[in-house]
Order: sequence, then C-alpha cells, then structure tokens
Amino acid sequence: MTKLAVIAVGGNSLILDEKHVTVESQYQAAKQTCMHIADMIEQGWDVAIGHGNGPQVGYILRRSEIAAKTAGMHEVPLDVCGADSQGAIGYAIQQNLQNILYQRGIKKKVVTVITQTLVDKNDPAFAKPTKPIGSFMDEAEAKRRQTEQGWSVVEDAGRGWRRVVASPLPKEIVELETVETLLERGIITITVGGGGIPVIDPGDGNYEGIAAVIDKDFASSLLARNIKADLFVISTAVEKVAINFGKPEQKWLDKMTLAEAKAYLAEGTHFAKGSMAPKIQAVIWYLENGGKQALITNPENIGRALKGETGTWIVP
Repeated sequence: MTKLAVIAVGGNSLILDEKHVTVESQYQAAKQTCMHIADMIEQGWDVAIGHGNGPQVGYILRRSEIAAKTAGMHEVPLDVCGADSQGAIGYAIQQNLQNILYQRGIKKKVVTVITQTLVDKNDPAFAKPTKPIGSFMDEAEAKRRQTEQGWSVVEDAGRGWRRVVASPLPKEIVELETVETLLERGIITITVGGGGIPVIDPGDGNYEGIAAVIDKDFASSLLARNIKADLFVISTAVEKVAINFGKPEQKWLDKMTLAEAKAYLAEGTHFAKGSMAPKIQAVIWYLENGGKQALITNPENIGRALKGETGTWIVP
C-alpha cells in the first residue's frame, strides 16, 4: 500500500535571506527543499505539496504598483497575484522535483494545479481585515484608494499607511476532485499554493475572486483531511516545536498528543500568533478529523524525522 502525505512548505523557505530574493535564488532554495521531498518519495510516499506565497505576492504587488506609477500600467488584483505566484512557485518546485526524480531513476510525474479555495463571503474576518499587503502610502493616497477602490487601510506604526485584507477560513478546495484523480494515478501534485486563490460564491453558484489571504497551513490541513492523508507534514524554519519559546524555560518537544497540543494552544503563551500558532491549529483540525499523525520540522530534517530521529510528532 502506498502511503499518502501532504507537505506544507513555507513561502519564506524559498527565500534564504535578504541577499537571495531573486527568481534564480528562490529556484535554488526550492531545489534544496525538493531534495528532501524526493527522499520521502524514495521511501515510498506519494505526496501532495502545498506552499506559502507571502513574500512572492508582495513582490508581484510591488512590481505592479511601480509599473502603474512610472508607466501607467494597470495594477494586478490580489487574487490574480495569488494565481501568478502559484504558477511561478509551482514551476520552480515542479521542475526541480522532476529533475531530481529523473536523476534518481524514479519514474514519477509532477504537476501543478492552479487551485481556488472557497471562503464564506460572510466570514467574520471580512469585517476586521488585519493582513497588511503591498507598499506603504501617504495618508492622502491611502484615503483616496479607500474611497475610490474600497480598500481597508491602516496607519502602520508611524511608517506610513498600508492596505489590509481579510484572512478568512478555507471552506472547500474547488479543484479537489482533480487533485484526488491525479494522486490516485500516483502523480505528485502541487496544489493549494498560498492557501489557494480565495473565491466566494456570490449566491448564484458561480465563483468570484476576492481580495483576501488564506493561511497556507489551514488550506493544507483541509486538503489533508479531504484526501485522508496518512501524514501531514508542516515544513518550517525550526527543527522542532518548543513550548515557552524564547524564554529561559524553553523546552523542545519530540512528541505531543492532540490533547497536549490543544492545551498548549489554549494557554496562549507558547506559540506566536503569526508563526507557530496557526501551524498547531492546522494540525489539531487534521487530527480531530481522523488524521493519523502530523510532523513539524524544517526541510533539511524531513528525512531524519521520518526515521524518528528528530522533528516534533503530533499524534491522536
């Protein structure tokens, strides 16, 4: 029996540092992550790969804004930026993984699915947008865009004004059946990139893109639940999860039960809201809905973690 895993790769893991942000640098970073995913495949796993896209969407938006100001070009809507990033990041992962598998003599196909994720148009997040995106503006431009384009804008700690958008919960993966068909054929599938392109049903059964940001760990968790994955891997910046992170009593964890994960999360002091907390929540939802086991570690340690040598394992 082939084992099926969902791997959520952070968008920041494609950017090693501020000196390596070019497309070529991101391609080389993706190559390193793909080496570790290939190790998994070599161990007999079929995989679906989700990925983040925060920095990349930021670059696309910035280019769009500069082109609009200097050359009068049209600006790119946020949902289309998400689609652009899915294609570009998917291409980097897809080609790297194809090449590595070919070099190892593994006959596996790899494909990227441009994925839409349905969100509820009445999600409370839309009433209180919190995710800053795009460039800093002066107050006059911010207010103009608020009036003319319906943007939500906030003043950011004296540094200027920025647009903020909602981060609604993912409800449904629109291309799920397609993804399932590909996985059943043994094809490695890159999907829910950046959490998926956020779409709503305006009420007539059609889909419509909306300016929002979906947490890629939440979307990958939804995918893992829907396809009944045997393993949910969150690849991040740290080798293990810690409680009391950054404090003198910090403790690295080899293993957590679902009950322990829920208790630590509820305490509100162990996991940072913008980084580890959503990862733990994503794992909780996966395990609560019949998931077998989850792993949080950094890309270079995925192979060792699968042998039980490192990483944090979360089990029912």
